[in-house]
Amino acid sequence: MKMPLKQKGAEIVEFVLILPVLLFIVFGILEFGIVLYDNAIITNASREGARSGVAFKCPLLTTAEIETVVINYTTGLISFGATRADPITIVSPTPPTTITNCGANSGTPLTVTVSYSYRFLVFGNLFGLLMPGFSNPIVLSATTVMNYE
Repeated sequence: MKMPLKQKGAEIVEFVLILPVLLFIVFGILEFGIVLYDNAIITNASREGARSGVAFKCPLLTTAEIETVVINYTTGLISFGATRADPITIVSPTPPTTITNCGANSGTPLTVTVSYSYRFLVFGNLFGLLMPGFSNPIVLSATTVMNYE
């Protein structure tokens, strides 16, 4: 059966109208999925750093050693070209009261805070135009507090 001339090319017009919405949804799912994934990595890195710092061993880990544990854990971040050391900031750990006398710190808290600057790949500029207060990159942060054993 032959199509009437008035409907010729209607599929292409419909596709052109739907394509931007479809691409917006697909890239939105990808972008926010990566943000949630990176946030989970940062949270787990702060937990691993705090756990390694409070575990009972003598001498206790220094601040630099705890930072090394956190940096090593964050190798799975999806950063779109940023170097791993550049966007990761370890705000603390708070230093222990004593490193050599291991029992002296028992029960005192250790705080590890990790921050990461995530730069949006697709939506950063778009959100900047639509929402005047939006900043690209956004800062993902996680804090873990554990007591020394």
